[in-house]
Amino acid sequence: MIPFSILDLAPVAEGADVTRSFRNTLELAQLGDRLGYTRYWLAEHHNMPGIASAATAVLIGHVAGGTSRIRVGAGGIMLPNHAPLQVAEQFGTLASLYPGRIDLGLGRAPGTDQPTMRALRRYADAADSFPDDVLELLHYFEPAQPGQAVRAVPGAGVDVPVWLLGSSLFGARLAARLGLPYAFASHFAPDAMDAALEVYRREFQPSARLSQPYAILGINVVVADSDTEARRLFTSQQQAFINLRRGMPGLLPPPIDDIANHGAPHERHNVDHALACAVVGAPDTVEQGLAAFIARHRPDELIITANVFEHAARLRSFERIAAVRDRLAAASQS
Repeated sequence: MIPFSILDLAPVAEGADVTRSFRNTLELAQLGDRLGYTRYWLAEHHNMPGIASAATAVLIGHVAGGTSRIRVGAGGIMLPNHAPLQVAEQFGTLASLYPGRIDLGLGRAPGTDQPTMRALRRYADAADSFPDDVLELLHYFEPAQPGQAVRAVPGAGVDVPVWLLGSSLFGARLAARLGLPYAFASHFAPDAMDAALEVYRREFQPSARLSQPYAILGINVVVADSDTEARRLFTSQQQAFINLRRGMPGLLPPPIDDIANHGAPHERHNVDHALACAVVGAPDTVEQGLAAFIARHRPDELIITANVFEHAARLRSFERIAAVRDRLAAASQS
């Protein structure tokens, strides 16, 4: 059975605050550690009141320090927002503190809006230099050479697995050319998923970092006692997505019973399309849905996200997902 991992945005729910969000994040990571999830990734976003993972490397250190086995990393760091040397130093530090447990996923999107891009000192053409910035960053993780003018300390010679993230063919081709593992953002931008996987696998060139292609797909999964209750829990994420598309990002809202009447028809259509890679329901429903998704797309790993308003319900959902994973594994061996 393929590995299951967790993608967390450190959601801040209405009625809560960032401190509570961070406690919830650590508790979820510790649960994932106990239940055998492979990795726990946090994503860089800025100027979004409902997402508390802006200082991604800092939060990764907090989570890694509170867990013992699970890999912890960035899914991802938006590289155009940063100098490659600084990223190498940060993740060289993390990997030195927690050897063998730190991942670095890189994206080229800003992770924010235009005014915040300018506040980050990010320029409009920064994404154009993304391939060169990735190469520069990879260079900093190589062992330092005599006379090397600039080196990452720490970072040089430190084992930090680097992933490329994407939602288009651009990232797939770059990951294939550089021989890096690839994670596709199908949990919110599924349109190019199949084409990107095909391009990545067809064009992959083995490297010192990776001998064969390895692709993760993102997917929204919510499990509850019944299909109806799971769909109700999922409405928090649907509402948040509609608010974001309206240019009004806010705190994660509580679930509602009438999502079919929430927002304009075109808004509901857009959110249904963006969140099409979702399996929501009772355990049996989710088991069938995940089995079908894996059989159709054949990812090497799934990374699962679920912005559930009630923390206890979110924890219980990930417990049930782990149980589904184990049943699927047993079925695959029978």
